[in-house]
Amino acid sequence: MDKLAQALGERIRAQRKTCGMSQDALALACSIDRSYVGRIERGEVNITVEKLYRLAAELACEPSCLLPTTSDLQPS
Repeated sequence: MDKLAQALGERIRAQRKTCGMSQDALALACSIDRSYVGRIERGEVNITVEKLYRLAAELACEPSCLLPTTSDLQPS
């Protein structure tokens, strides 16, 4: 699994939960499939910049807030 995609997915999941949204609600708002939201959150897919901006808009944050830091990508 790609460490960057996994870290991005974790940040998206955390922000979604902070907003009190379900995967279904986020998927519907972003016009994407719910299973795809799950795959994003698990780091199984690489998303486009367009999807990142769409997700950020629905999660009431800047796209940069969803991007992992370089320290997030360091081996544990």
